[in-house]
Amino acid sequence: MMNKDQFADNHFIRTIIEDDLQSGRHSAVHTRFPPEPNGYLHIGHAKSICLNFGVAYVYDGLCNLRFDDTNPEKENQEYVDSIKEDVRWLGFEWAGRPHYASDYFDQLFDYAVGLIKEGKAYVDDLTAEEMRQYRGTLTEPGRNSPHRDRSIEENLDLFYKMRDGAFPDGSKTLRLKIDMASGNVNMRDPVIYRIRRARHHNTGDKWCIYPMYDYTHAVSDAIEGITHSLCTLEFEAHRPLYDWVLDNIPAPHPIRPRQYEFSRLELLYSITSKRKLSQLVSDGHVSGWDDPRMPTISGMRRRGYPPEGLRLFAKRAGISKSENTVDMSILEGAVREELENSAPRLMAVLDPIKVTLTNFSDGLTQSRSAPFHPNHPEMGEREVPISQTVYIEAGDFSENPPAGWQRLTPGGEVRLRYSYVIKCNEVVKDENGNIIELKCSIDHNTLGKKPEGRKVKGVIHWVSAEHAAEIKVRLYDRLFTVERPDAVRGEDGNYLPFTDFLNPESAKETTAYAETAALGLPPESRRQFERLGYFVTDRRDHRPDAPVFNRTVSLKDTRQEKQTDG
Repeated sequence: MMNKDQFADNHFIRTIIEDDLQSGRHSAVHTRFPPEPNGYLHIGHAKSICLNFGVAYVYDGLCNLRFDDTNPEKENQEYVDSIKEDVRWLGFEWAGRPHYASDYFDQLFDYAVGLIKEGKAYVDDLTAEEMRQYRGTLTEPGRNSPHRDRSIEENLDLFYKMRDGAFPDGSKTLRLKIDMASGNVNMRDPVIYRIRRARHHNTGDKWCIYPMYDYTHAVSDAIEGITHSLCTLEFEAHRPLYDWVLDNIPAPHPIRPRQYEFSRLELLYSITSKRKLSQLVSDGHVSGWDDPRMPTISGMRRRGYPPEGLRLFAKRAGISKSENTVDMSILEGAVREELENSAPRLMAVLDPIKVTLTNFSDGLTQSRSAPFHPNHPEMGEREVPISQTVYIEAGDFSENPPAGWQRLTPGGEVRLRYSYVIKCNEVVKDENGNIIELKCSIDHNTLGKKPEGRKVKGVIHWVSAEHAAEIKVRLYDRLFTVERPDAVRGEDGNYLPFTDFLNPESAKETTAYAETAALGLPPESRRQFERLGYFVTDRRDHRPDAPVFNRTVSLKDTRQEKQTDG
């Protein structure tokens, strides 16, 4: 359940909005989330979604979902559909219908014609390479194109012919006439239209010229009445162009949008480049965009991250202009905190060892019920049956225990969770010396009460072999072994391929045994396997009669503990 307190952080954008409302510059808040439909959304987009939709929610405003679809060669309907699904799954709903920059192609063209008529735009014949040569450098001004002084009539004629398909791809562009000597290279007569014959997912083959992002974005904001256009910090140098476009397009708009920038999220042990994420998919390093190891929203959803956990993470990551580098443990901690309160419990054994209860008696040995959650009685209870043979984790038994060991040992006692205290009387091994069975006895006077005359500290989880449900469990770990896999240099000083740092142990699969409460669950059911971690039934492969669980996150951050111990 969302509430405004989840987004009520004090940050500089909130201060700007408060000032705008108090001063009367704006009477309401209208934001937008404008992804390009050229890939699946990732954790950085989740932060932006929470900011744009969150501030609109706090101020009872509106937030548009707009697809900035100006690059038809890389865009398709699959990405559009996935973005809609991700935004809704995170808990947000956009104002009205989804918007598309391509909805405004006619207006964008008309505004460009108006700019030509006012002598503020011209058709250029320079190639991309020639344009780079004319642009200058950060320390040297650019040079005017030899085509910059074409007449308005000639520019209009050429631009209409560009639209009508009279010229080959890449042969001409439409540029704004601003200032080739500007210290900001984005203002050196930027291109706002190029010729590109490519079928568009929304407009089909209507256009063979497409507007550039900077021009389109500013105009789209104005058309939609956006008040606060929130972008990541790399667009700060583009803001003068954004303002120039809005100040010069020959059409009045009642709302004057303004752009504000915040630092983008960098998540350690991950990557957020769409190109590199696409490479992981196309090269087969992962099973798809929604592979549970991917930092995509759909991947994190499939892994079992709840939307509430991602919203909490976005809040903790914060909004500022300073570097926003966040360790993976912060994300995992937010997910863990949410699941601790919301995930029902059950027991499962991932690495089983057989335990025979030698004095088990149908008439004497009893089962107990156990709550699904210790703090939420409304979740109910389930019966935890016991039988002569049970499974425990192999790691919960040691013939040579270290100091402080509180689990099972030869001759030692331990309590079975929600059941009896048992004592290990015999260890059975195969011909190779591997332990294959433990023979233990039950203290029948310890069901629901402490043993008399002694203390038993250890409590371990288990499942009854007779009643166990066989389940498939996928154990996921971090996809990369280093903090910044795309920023590691080799001895020659060049960046090494980020795929060199893929974690070969990032995905494992095992057959396990669980309580029968694991059966009959629908996909995306989150559970805590007691003492093991948080798991979810797989969104794609799980069936109620053939359970597939993905490990979402461990019960605690063992990495942080190891770093602290070291």
